[in-house]
Amino acid sequence: MRAIARAHQKRNLADFENALKDYQQELSSVTTIRTHLSALYDTLLEQNLLRIVEPYSVVEIEYIAQQVGQGRQAVELKLSQMILDKVFHGVLDQGRGCLLIFEEPEADRTYGAAIDTLVGKVVDSLYAKTVKLA
Repeated sequence: MRAIARAHQKRNLADFENALKDYQQELSSVTTIRTHLSALYDTLLEQNLLRIVEPYSVVEIEYIAQQVGQGRQAVELKLSQMILDKVFHGVLDQGRGCLLIFEEPEADRTYGAAIDTLVGKVVDSLYAKTVKLA
């Protein structure tokens, strides 16, 4: 457990994987520990990916995979999950083999204004007409 804690503290994915391999029998025997280690691994991978892609607006997936020390497919899968979870805003361009990262989009207030107009004016108008008819 100390090796896992040191690897997590250093945010080193390779050390974390080595600790899991070295102490596989002890760590995988209890389901609760295995579940927590899996979640910890995902968090560590996510932090490493964010640290790598942060300074870029376009970065090759192969480069990210090399930096993290993981396979391209595993990195693509995690990046797509992070995009869907809105950890960051971006698009995976598989044709070019790169990740396009966007700034956080500004909230569009048009929908809210339309709903306010609809609820405010239209409903009041309909209510006034029903009162006249009654």
